[in-house]
Amino acid sequence: MKKLISVLLLLCFFAALPVCAQGEAIQVGALTGPTAMGMVRLLEDGKDTYEPTILGAADELVPLILQGQVDIASVPANLAATLYNKTQGGITVLAVNVLGVLYIGEYNTENLQSLADLKGQTIYATGKGSTPEYFLRYVLSQNGIDPDKDVTVEWKSEPSEVVALLNAEQKGIAMLPQPYVTAAAAQLGEGFRVALSLSDEWANLDNGTLCTTAVVMARKEFAEQNPEAVEQFLAELEASVAWVNENVEDAAQLCGDYGIIKAPVAQKAIPQCNLVCITGADMQQALSGCLNVIFEENPKAVGGALPESDFYYGGE
Repeated sequence: MKKLISVLLLLCFFAALPVCAQGEAIQVGALTGPTAMGMVRLLEDGKDTYEPTILGAADELVPLILQGQVDIASVPANLAATLYNKTQGGITVLAVNVLGVLYIGEYNTENLQSLADLKGQTIYATGKGSTPEYFLRYVLSQNGIDPDKDVTVEWKSEPSEVVALLNAEQKGIAMLPQPYVTAAAAQLGEGFRVALSLSDEWANLDNGTLCTTAVVMARKEFAEQNPEAVEQFLAELEASVAWVNENVEDAAQLCGDYGIIKAPVAQKAIPQCNLVCITGADMQQALSGCLNVIFEENPKAVGGALPESDFYYGGE
């Protein structure tokens, strides 16, 4: 009888083991905006598996990652590399989940047909010292435009400042990420139009890399201890991203419910947010090339050194 009880208890123990150790929910972190938008179906369907933390700024999320309070997180691509270097390899990237979200719009000017038309212009923008600046500099320089001499970039701290400037001056050129481009169009009206996509301009360079905005990363310790949980998460993430792209109205409502972005803005922005789920060798090729571009612009932006192959999930 005692042996039977022991066997039953052991079977119960293994049956009760979830994909995450200790029966705890997997802590998933993301930022408001595109980094979290592709996850909403996963979060909604996996309420018993995943516990989300959606924050407004990366500097709020980073301490939670470093303290082990977040297991998996969607963050800007260069931040993942920085955390990898800061933790001496304690971070692994599972997937690329957002490609280029930067757009150049014009308000009451109607002069922009190509990047060459930016010469001599002033661009209002946000993201100095981060990927928007590096992506802009790279695309301009690769098209023969000196970002320090041929254009003037006035950097602002918030997208709302950029929109307020355009509104006050009743004209101008701005570089904004989604979903703020959509919000700007709604606020400024018919005089505002999206003229150029930095993602498209990057693709036109045909350099074998992708303009990569955000990735999904995990603490390496968590990934190594919970390989089945990671594989399950990736399968669910792929399905979630596909659902969001195919069911924009319903996905937008979930984005509003989770505090990611207001539903009306999300509904217009999702088709322009380049939400993807790229894994494996394709992920490594896309991300490594993009990080190399950022590194060439400013090594500190990726933590001082390009990550080793173990940065990429499944890499050696």
